[in-house]
Amino acid sequence: MTPADPLTLAEQAELRAVAYALADAARVETLRHFRSDGLTADTKETTHFDPVTVADRAAEAAMRAILAERRPQDAILGEEFGTTQGRSGLTWVLDPIDGTRGYLSGTPTWGVLIALSDARGPLLGVIDQPYIGERFTGGFGLAQVDGPMGHKPLATRGPRPLAEAILFTTFPEIGTPAEAAAFQRLSSRVKLTRYGTDCYAYALVAAGQVDLVVEAGLQAYDVQAPIAVIEAAGGVVTDWQGRPAHHGGRILAAANAEIHAAALALLQG
Repeated sequence: MTPADPLTLAEQAELRAVAYALADAARVETLRHFRSDGLTADTKETTHFDPVTVADRAAEAAMRAILAERRPQDAILGEEFGTTQGRSGLTWVLDPIDGTRGYLSGTPTWGVLIALSDARGPLLGVIDQPYIGERFTGGFGLAQVDGPMGHKPLATRGPRPLAEAILFTTFPEIGTPAEAAAFQRLSSRVKLTRYGTDCYAYALVAAGQVDLVVEAGLQAYDVQAPIAVIEAAGGVVTDWQGRPAHHGGRILAAANAEIHAAALALLQG
């Protein structure tokens, strides 16, 4: 199979089942350590605190073990253990804990990100929140959330003026001064700006709760699952130039094309 070959319905179902198996395994490993006594973190950087915990590594290792058994032909890109080459044209993109700072703090807004991509970008995405028990899925014709409130379809919000919009971000924690200034131009025009929540903010766009997420300095494993979920729910995700964003960088996620265009104009100044 090459990246351009269409997947059959049976293949799609099998790949979705694998994605859910990965999410189930990551739930076990992340919940094993969440809010536990003595949980500590190493830092990946010397200039700032970029934490990684035993749970990050254990969750990715558990997912990689499943892929080695069920999908050895596929490539893997993971935050903790890098790249494993494949031959199928498909790549599993794994972020075992998106929001490790939140995880360390005991908040429930971190999540496990799983995407399946080809050379064109993400085909399937899962945003899983183990502690809450919510799983957001997008791709292969599905846009749905399963959790304590049952099974529901995902659909983004309809168009509205920026003055009525809700915006999420991790600024000022990330970004350069120039990026922060661009963000402030947008933030000053919306109804409400909320900070933090990492990948859960993207899930809220897909669920029709908020209108915009703006980020900078992201990696492919931070964004590919959210892109798949939001686009499946009717939203738009690009970089700040309106280009494909699946390699990371500056991200603008929007509930619809109209509010995306309005936000993009302000980010570009």
